[in-house]
Amino acid sequence: MLGLTNLDSDVRRAVASDSAAIARVHVDSWRTAYKGIIDENYLASLSYVDREAMWSQAIGNAGNIVLVAEDTPINVPAKTVVGFVSGGTNRAKDTSYAGELYAIYILEEYRGKGIGKKLVRSLVQRLADLNIDSMLVWVLAKNPYRQFYERLGGLFVSSQEIQIGGANFEEIAYGWKDLNPLMNIQ
Repeated sequence: MLGLTNLDSDVRRAVASDSAAIARVHVDSWRTAYKGIIDENYLASLSYVDREAMWSQAIGNAGNIVLVAEDTPINVPAKTVVGFVSGGTNRAKDTSYAGELYAIYILEEYRGKGIGKKLVRSLVQRLADLNIDSMLVWVLAKNPYRQFYERLGGLFVSSQEIQIGGANFEEIAYGWKDLNPLMNIQ
């Protein structure tokens, strides 16, 4: 486990050279957050290389907002990506929410330190710059961190079944009709 030196991590827009670090956070976060929920073989098969290619493309897509949280761990001379968020316009047919939080992941040892709130706030501020004033997020019903969205005021919108690694899971959408309260979360 890395020691923290700066619990007030910095959030910035991701650049192409962040793809590998984002992939590491994405894969490692899935392996810790979904352990015991998603099949272990599927989690073990997640590839840093595949996720790096995916994030490289997402960062290069003008329609995506990808932000990273950085911190300076003890004994590491440079800042390290410890979390990320991505979002943009709602990808679903539901037009009652203009924006969508596509993904947010934070390394296990950095969870519970306020980084998630900073990432959400930063995403919401960028959505506001695009005149997007509402947002939803899809989260696995069994996700142990889904209360994060409830604590931020997200309200149940709907649910659907999805498939991951050949297994079916319930996914829940939380929504915010007004993003203004999220602009100032601490």
